[in-house]
Amino acid sequence: MISALSTTLTFVALGAALWAVVLMIAGTPVRPDRWHGVGLLGVMALLELGLLGQASVGLVQLFTTEREVAEFAFVGYLIGPLLVVPLAALWSLAERTRWGPGVLVIGCLTIPVMILRLGQVWDAHG
Repeated sequence: MISALSTTLTFVALGAALWAVVLMIAGTPVRPDRWHGVGLLGVMALLELGLLGQASVGLVQLFTTEREVAEFAFVGYLIGPLLVVPLAALWSLAERTRWGPGVLVIGCLTIPVMILRLGQVWDAHG
């Protein structure tokens, strides 16, 4: 795996989670017609693109490696974050209370955990 990409995605996810915490404390829902909503959703879109790149690289490395890897777990940890980010973003847009950003906080905090576990699965038999 590309450790620089994993580290960057972790920091972007944590930054987006912090941004969503500020919105949640302020009692402001995520709205695409406000600058804070557009900015946060833009960061989430960049995070999704980075995760898509990581999934592409991970799948190529999985099929070209000679090492033993738990394939199903590895693919699950590659695909899982790709599903978490858009679902959390859509749910936060639908939730018009202060807890809409809370959904993004939880979604963004799952990304570093899944990236960490992805690295553990990759390095398990390295």
